[in-house]
Amino acid sequence: MIHVLYDLNMHMGYIYDIPASGARHIMRLMPLSLPNRQRLVAGSISISPTPDEQSHFVDFFEHPATSFMVRAPHEKLDIRMQARVQVESHSIVADFSPVLAQLPDEIAAVWSLKPQSPHHFLGNSPRLFETPVISEYARDCVLPQLTVLQIANALCARIHKDFTYDGEATTVDTTPAEAFRLKRGVCQDFAHVMILALRSLGIPAGYVSGFLRTIPPPGKERLEGADAMHAWVRVWCGEMSGWVELDPTNNIPAGTDHIVVAYGRDYDDVAPVIGVLKSYGSQKTVQAVDVIPLK
Repeated sequence: MIHVLYDLNMHMGYIYDIPASGARHIMRLMPLSLPNRQRLVAGSISISPTPDEQSHFVDFFEHPATSFMVRAPHEKLDIRMQARVQVESHSIVADFSPVLAQLPDEIAAVWSLKPQSPHHFLGNSPRLFETPVISEYARDCVLPQLTVLQIANALCARIHKDFTYDGEATTVDTTPAEAFRLKRGVCQDFAHVMILALRSLGIPAGYVSGFLRTIPPPGKERLEGADAMHAWVRVWCGEMSGWVELDPTNNIPAGTDHIVVAYGRDYDDVAPVIGVLKSYGSQKTVQAVDVIPLK
């Protein structure tokens, strides 16, 4: 078993053309502690200006979240997160998933409706609705003899091959249908398309929000703040294999470079910061992330 210890530093800043007031937000930024996956050693979040109200709760998917409100007018909002996390390797050594035809029986045998139940990850969700062109795309990856995990890996590889990573092509509100038409986008788009494709086949699939350690090209120094929040996919591969995490942006299984913050049905369930405020005009958003392995 390989263990990697990381120090995380994240800054999210919002600069408003016109001072905002009455701002109420919900944050999901702190990495989770997950058995046999990762452990949050310590962590803290600071907010400026200091909130007038702040409370903590656990959402349906059992993720700690923070709600806060800033009443007075403010020209900018700064959120900083620091954490130390230990991540364990969890490579897949064998495929015990069923063939696709047997999966419905295994899903039906799950009586639980707890947050990790596959039943929550089969149908439409806030941002993901049945999309015929993506369903047709998914069917091209299915052969009768393939297991659920083999189908998921084939879709992961195909999306990685067919789509171009382009940070300017889409926004946080771009629909999977539009991203699919463009064949361009960012990790959120790659994940949403793959989730829709899997669900169209009757395979439970969900969204993972987290951090990704990036490694600079050979001979180049690591740039401060150049790491990123990231999104990937988890797939329910039957009773014996359970949930498996795959990263279609990079066509790899999630490994020790992937640090989980939240699990959900789609981006709406796990948005790092979401909220409402009183203002008008535009705003500028800045984000910097450092994922630093400790020796």
